[in-house]
Amino acid sequence: MSIKKRNPGEPVENLAIGKIIEVDGSRIIAELDPGLTELSRVYAGESYPIGQFGSIVRIHFGRRLIYALVGRLRMKAEYEVERGLIPHAAPDERIVEADLFGEGEWTHDEAGLSKLKFERGVATYPLPQQTVYLTPRSELRFIYGHFKGAVIQLGEHVGAGGAPCYADLNELLGKHTAILGSTGSGKSGAVAAIIHSVIEHGKNAGRDNWLPQIIILDPHNEYGNAFDGHKRLSTDEGTLSLPYWLLDLEETIGLLIGKTEYAATSQSNIVKNALLIARYKSAKEVLGLTPGDLTVDAPIPYILGDPVGLDDFGEINGSRYGIGLVGAINEQRPNNKNKKDHEDYNKVLRKLESLMKDERLSFMMKPWDGSDDPMPSVLAQLLGEDSAVRVVDLSGVPNEVAGTASAAIARTLFSLKIWQSAEEREVSPVVLVCEEAHRYVPNSGEAQYAAAQNAIRRIAKEGRKYGIGLFLVSQRPSEVESTVLSQCNSWVVLRITNDSDREHVRGVLPDSMASLTKMLSGLRRQEAIFVGQAAMLPSRIMIRNLTSEQLPKSHDINFDKGWQSKAMSIEQLRQVANRWRHQRR
Repeated sequence: MSIKKRNPGEPVENLAIGKIIEVDGSRIIAELDPGLTELSRVYAGESYPIGQFGSIVRIHFGRRLIYALVGRLRMKAEYEVERGLIPHAAPDERIVEADLFGEGEWTHDEAGLSKLKFERGVATYPLPQQTVYLTPRSELRFIYGHFKGAVIQLGEHVGAGGAPCYADLNELLGKHTAILGSTGSGKSGAVAAIIHSVIEHGKNAGRDNWLPQIIILDPHNEYGNAFDGHKRLSTDEGTLSLPYWLLDLEETIGLLIGKTEYAATSQSNIVKNALLIARYKSAKEVLGLTPGDLTVDAPIPYILGDPVGLDDFGEINGSRYGIGLVGAINEQRPNNKNKKDHEDYNKVLRKLESLMKDERLSFMMKPWDGSDDPMPSVLAQLLGEDSAVRVVDLSGVPNEVAGTASAAIARTLFSLKIWQSAEEREVSPVVLVCEEAHRYVPNSGEAQYAAAQNAIRRIAKEGRKYGIGLFLVSQRPSEVESTVLSQCNSWVVLRITNDSDREHVRGVLPDSMASLTKMLSGLRRQEAIFVGQAAMLPSRIMIRNLTSEQLPKSHDINFDKGWQSKAMSIEQLRQVANRWRHQRR
């Protein structure tokens, strides 16, 4: 019978590789045919490797086809020893272990064309001594292409003849995704590829209006190069504004008291009371709001005041200073001249003064002039209609406030979602991409990023209900808080060489997927395993290629090329020194 006339539901003897010797739950163990001297088969002019991690085998059960994902290939003698048996296997006998994941049946459509009806999940279990077959590539394309609804293409399945790998858009974005991989594995490129696929989905799916809302927290200024027409929010260019009054009590205390004295209760109470006074005053006198309905965390702009020139008792020219937050702090001072009793107030004011003098913090400490309400324009930075992608360049933000700044962005987005109506949330879902996620949600609980950790943890736990999705991107999965990582329902895992990171990934993946982690250290650049609810099947994929203009800017320095150039001149070094001194690039 010619290949064209063959019934695709019939066994292909040339693709038979062995027989099942054990069925254990959803896993089968099959003994490879002893006659297989080479671990490959040829069918229809194509070569099929045997026992590859992530490859798919099938078992015929009447008209039904049962599919399994190969997770292990080893010698039979080793298997026998593991089971406590005396090994009888010949030295060249091998077995494969595979996880059952789906069933299918070939049918014919109205035009008489063959069509595979594939379903995920297994209701029919194979039996020992049944034959195991490699799956023809034409059939793999039916399995992988069986995706309905809103999907985007991430790349191609490895070893499936170019079969595209699709991801369910809503599952990928709405239920959080972790993108993990060592440095140099193609992690940033994978993030860019996913975002480009999301942007292109509108055109590919024929959407009349398509405006994704994606915000990237970019600590290394990499992503600005990757997206044409993106909105850049940067401290260098003055396009990022996260005013002090946007911070809640916890973030304000972190800013004004600092992590080393975070537990200083008396100073915390001073800041809390002053915030309440300052916010109430602005709400009543400037914005016309009802102060009684407000809390200390409400984002009410308030006058900062000027702490410069005050003496140890909050006075200037013999009178106690009373403007804005500074005045609200002074308002709480005791009515005596004992310096020790005033020390906590002075510590807070000295910290405020140093923050206001720091040019690098102008994006946060620029005083409000008490005129118009700036809140709408601050929110429009993050959720405007002018761009699909917003890149927040955090590379110019000083390390001591980077945690506060990222916390303010994450919390503002989440708060905005909470206070939107259900109808408003439905028309403005948003995705927050956290590059270097181990900085914001570390396993070690570093106080410097405590506020950011709380904000992102809350998005991870509750964001799905409010229309805010999370991309957690990290090169050190073992340093990302497990609780947050486990909230992700989809994973794109690239090459990971560190043992502890691989073990950590294995711990957060579903048990049935754990075997895939064995291949992580051997993946090529751009190659990944894709598992979770957004994936049709657990898959080994090659992430789609992008043009150089679509890729994040690599910071890898070419030593060979660099050392062929002239050394820096005195004038060039002077220019660097000036940028360094002015903290401006």
